[in-house]
Amino acid sequence: MIPSTIRIGFRVRQPHFICRLPAGGNRKISCSIASQYPTNTLASNQAKENSALMETEKVKPGHAVISTFDLFSIGVGPSSSHTVGPMRAGKIFITDLQELQMLEKVTTVKIVLYGSLAATGKGHHTPQAILLGLEGSDPETIDTGTISSRYEAILANKTLHLGGKRRIHFDMDRDMLWRWDQVLKTHPNGMRFSCFGEEGELLATNEYYSVGGGFVVNEKTKVDENLFYKGVDKRVVHGARLHQTRNIAEGDQTPAQAAADDPGHPPYPFESGNSLLALTRKHNLTIAQIVHDNERYFGLSEDEIHEKVFSWVSTAEKTLPGRLGLQRRAPMLFYPGIATPHLQLIGSASAASVGAINAPESDTQSSSIADGSDGEVSASSKMPRAPWVTGSFDHAILPMPPRKTMIPAVDFLSCYAIAVNEVNASGGRIVTSPTNGAAGVIPAVLKYVIEFISDDPEKTIKTFLLTASAVGMLFKRGSTISAAEGGCQAEVGVACSMASAGFAACMGASPETVLQAAEIGIEHNLGLTCDPIDGLVQVPCIERNSLGAVKAVTAAQLSMASTGVYRVTLDEAIEAMRLTAADMSVKYKETSLSGLATTVKIPLTVPAC
Repeated sequence: MIPSTIRIGFRVRQPHFICRLPAGGNRKISCSIASQYPTNTLASNQAKENSALMETEKVKPGHAVISTFDLFSIGVGPSSSHTVGPMRAGKIFITDLQELQMLEKVTTVKIVLYGSLAATGKGHHTPQAILLGLEGSDPETIDTGTISSRYEAILANKTLHLGGKRRIHFDMDRDMLWRWDQVLKTHPNGMRFSCFGEEGELLATNEYYSVGGGFVVNEKTKVDENLFYKGVDKRVVHGARLHQTRNIAEGDQTPAQAAADDPGHPPYPFESGNSLLALTRKHNLTIAQIVHDNERYFGLSEDEIHEKVFSWVSTAEKTLPGRLGLQRRAPMLFYPGIATPHLQLIGSASAASVGAINAPESDTQSSSIADGSDGEVSASSKMPRAPWVTGSFDHAILPMPPRKTMIPAVDFLSCYAIAVNEVNASGGRIVTSPTNGAAGVIPAVLKYVIEFISDDPEKTIKTFLLTASAVGMLFKRGSTISAAEGGCQAEVGVACSMASAGFAACMGASPETVLQAAEIGIEHNLGLTCDPIDGLVQVPCIERNSLGAVKAVTAAQLSMASTGVYRVTLDEAIEAMRLTAADMSVKYKETSLSGLATTVKIPLTVPAC
């Protein structure tokens, strides 16, 4: 006897798909749609506050421990919640259909995007991500150079190659619907996938929520998010991650003993900053050591942990995609006069005396080449020219001549952060840390420590990332890392806090001082809004990463200068961020409905904002 309704699990425990079969022995799958699909309409109540975006009650009990490499995972730009998550959701949907042996029955796929995914999805490459995910690609391994051409081919040919195995007709205008006027209950980044058979019968449907950092859940699995993580194919995920319980129980054994005696939780579970500090005191361990031992519980060897903490990106492109036509600035910041000789340099000849970064001999040389003088520079042209002064000399307040100074920390932190986020904004390969929109903060601070402070880079990298990840886990459990749920305080703010902790740890600070650095890092990002211009992760996102990196170092320095003089704990700051996110207008949560997104007109009046 076949039941009238079969619930297909999330490959482990919780329901993931709902497929309906008629009662009796007939296994032919058939069903009618219970309700009509919504049309593309903009409701007049768009600006209404949605209280369901973040409930104001306390988070449910449970520890915060997840894998560092779920917070720092390989992905593709420009957004972890709008690009990485949707691509992963599409791959999960197709993987389930294949496991259920239903893929060959599919003739039509319908996709509905809700809330923030619909409002800024086009600028965040959400359609590309979902369609390529449905074709079987994943954010970790997709060839980023093929994304644009594959997407254009789908649009032009109106054909979708599901899982790389079944071709169906797909019309973007008909089969992908945008409900920016409707927010689903679980999370503002909601999407619904449904597939149909030859006669229009519903075969399977599911709603997914991209909750930040590339994590994907659905209504049934959201409470067990820490169990399922980011693995699309659960068969290749270590058993400790699939069967982990979330009970709060302080471990007092070695990692091996804990895993053997109680496979339900890692050896050192923590749910708050205070409980994390208690573990460091009880076991005489640093925060990085606590996280390291938890990673071993998740099945990673020493060599695997070492291998996973190294990554790098580069590009030769000069502009970012999109209508803004934004100029890449990282090459100019790091290699002045080489990558962009026609732009004003950081550290021109007139500034050489005050310490310009790699300043060329004179900026007249660049000008002569740009003017078509065959690059020949006369002896007289090598002489520094007088700076152009703006203002009247016939005035009580004389004008200031232009000067350039070098502040190494600021200059290099800005360069590193901008470099990463320009790659992200162009849809390139990056590492979520903990999100794509804030992917430049942590690498910038880490690289600065390695280049200018550390005498043991390998030790520094491990200490920095493992410490930062512990702080990221606390934010993910206690508040949010999704801009659609909490604004940019949930992205750049959290990244700044994590980087502050990592920096302090690499400076030998105590665990108490490390968490105080994290507190200062988030405290001065509270209320930070997310209002990207034209829905692109470019303005103000790229520069914001630069400032986030500088603030992270400053926060760490402040914490180390005031050891023992604390007024606000990290737990209190995380709770303040959660409440601030709940109170924040939905217009400032990655919807491009207010702020810079509406006050700045396109095209921009400034070439490189």
